Amino acid sequence: MRKIKEFTFPKIFPSPHKPPLTRSRPFRAYSFVPFSPLAMLDPTILTIGGIVLGIALIERILERWGVIDLVDQFAKVMRFILPVTFYSALIYFFATFMF
Repeated sequence: MRKIKEFTFPKIFPSPHKPPLTRSRPFRAYSFVPFSPLAMLDPTILTIGGIVLGIALIERILERWGVIDLVDQFAKVMRFILPVTFYSALIYFFATFMF
């Protein structure tokens, strides 16, 4: 007579998963991305800042040349444009920046 070899079920098919860990490991993650000064290098904000800086330089050059009438007109316009530009750039920055 032939010998029949028997296999138990757990030996053929191992258990599908290990039991979960009883305690979780401590894990600390720090992200400094929202506080990075490199986030300010957005091309739109740099363009707006460059335009405002260019207008201020033109105003200083005109003042040195002695064209005071034109400088006064620039000052009146910039008194309105600078705050509007600043606040709109600030709103744009916070609207597009990922926290």
